[in-house]
Amino acid sequence: MNPALRDQFERIARRLTELDAILADPAVAGDSKRWRTLAREQSEAADIVGRYCRYQQREADLGAAREMESDPEMAEMAREEIAAAQADLERLQSELQQAMVPRDPDDERAAFVEIRAGTGGDESALFAGDLARMYLRFCERQGWRTEILSESASELGGYKELVLRVDGERVYGALRFESGGHRVQRVPATESQGRIHTSACTVAVMPEPDATEEVQLNPAELRIDTFRASGAGGQHINKTDSAIRITHLPTGLVAECQDDRSQHRNKAKAMAVLVARLREKERSERAAKEAATRKGLIGSGDRSDRIRTYNFPQGRLTDHRINLTLYKLQQVMDGDLGDVVAALQAARAAEQLAALEAGGA
Repeated sequence: MNPALRDQFERIARRLTELDAILADPAVAGDSKRWRTLAREQSEAADIVGRYCRYQQREADLGAAREMESDPEMAEMAREEIAAAQADLERLQSELQQAMVPRDPDDERAAFVEIRAGTGGDESALFAGDLARMYLRFCERQGWRTEILSESASELGGYKELVLRVDGERVYGALRFESGGHRVQRVPATESQGRIHTSACTVAVMPEPDATEEVQLNPAELRIDTFRASGAGGQHINKTDSAIRITHLPTGLVAECQDDRSQHRNKAKAMAVLVARLREKERSERAAKEAATRKGLIGSGDRSDRIRTYNFPQGRLTDHRINLTLYKLQQVMDGDLGDVVAALQAARAAEQLAALEAGGA
């Protein structure tokens, strides 16, 4: 095992001893929020330390078996124990490495998914509608709850812009990799000559802010407009100015919500989206400073600026970040995103693990 990882396991063992003592303090038990946070950390540390102790025991067993191997009477038994110990060590090391991969607390949060048509005109808007359907079906497969917060429909179908809220278990952790430019290559329904066109949409996925950790906004920096909701919604929604649009004047960021009959609830939802966008803007700016060559979260929406290509004539999906190619495009468009999400999560975990082994954690 890498010495850098061993050092980290030893530090975690020391921290576990500290946590045991802290949690035994009656004063800590009286602070429920702090106690839950520390108890969660203790549980995770105890799991890692337990596995590391088993790893050390099997290392000792392996050493003892190798010493016995020189004894003719014990050689066969020793070889069996060596094989078993080596298999256990390999399994335990893999489990320990996975346990050490840093967890982003945002991964547990609900998420806002924004889909916008980019280059390609009507075809781009139609593809934005296809992406929305893909994500909604994927969410349904996961048992997640979805709601449309705002939408701007295209004349020929699809969307110029759509904002979804998705709530469920580890939503952001699964959808975070969808942020970026999505390129489609296909013959549009509006194409009479049968030519393949290339269009693009952008997707941005943002974790929903915790209500207790929201960015404090200055009311003087907000412009709040009310308007009548467009699209479906029945007679009431078209006769009442219940839709809300909030503009953050310093940044120009805008969020709106029109899905609810209640102006108050629409305002609360629009405010949550605005806060998420502000957090994402701050996150992107920090990332840009740390890595000047890294592009922004969703790019420009141009055909060339993409994370993924959907090639309909070939039935092919290609994720350019990890060189993943799948020839099951129709299944993916029907919401079967599991293989793509798993591959992206595995690639991220591998990068984090490599950083840990290099002692960079």
